[in-house]
Amino acid sequence: MKRSLVVLISSIAPLLYAEHDTEKRMVESANVLTEILNAKDHSIPADLLQKAECVGVIPNLKRAGFIVGAKYGKGVVTCRVAGGSGWSAPSIVKVEGGNIGLQIGAGETDVVMVVMNQKGMQSLMKDKFTVGADATAMAGPVGRSTEAKTDAKMQAEILSYSRSRGIFAGISLDGATFRPDTDDNAKLYGAGVTHSQILHGKVPAPASAAALHAVLNNYPASGGGDN
Repeated sequence: MKRSLVVLISSIAPLLYAEHDTEKRMVESANVLTEILNAKDHSIPADLLQKAECVGVIPNLKRAGFIVGAKYGKGVVTCRVAGGSGWSAPSIVKVEGGNIGLQIGAGETDVVMVVMNQKGMQSLMKDKFTVGADATAMAGPVGRSTEAKTDAKMQAEILSYSRSRGIFAGISLDGATFRPDTDDNAKLYGAGVTHSQILHGKVPAPASAAALHAVLNNYPASGGGDN
């Protein structure tokens, strides 16, 4: 009897840990976004977030090597639901490869993506997409507002940022590949629920997504993101 109980606990424990780890990643993503947006003059411009179709946060993306090296991480992506009245449940995504700017040495960096239009949103909803190939991307501008700046960068489908060792800046994500983490999403939303269904708002968000949504709800849709 004791042996059977030990076997049962051993089989359940990894599942419970995986679910906890996934929910912890949502909380970490909310914390990263909150800290970045509270930086004021060294933050993502508020008017960009108001125009955004989707936002992705990859906390603690691991990198190695000099400038170009191995990279791997997990994070979350959420998109505005139809009508722009709120945000979808977050989908867990995996990120691999790519040139994360001019980062030197091994370590970790927080990455934020702002998807600016419907075309970028549709690319994001694929089972796999590569930044720069499936969607145009550029390093995003930093500051309180983009109004006084050239709109050249605003033609990009995805604007990207990184924070490493306290330094926040726009970066290039060209070559980075994004895939939905079907296993983690199944734990949160049930087997058979797709990445696209999650981002289209077809499933309710878990409680662990509340903090992330609270941050993003401070930036209601202003239009202009449907290029």
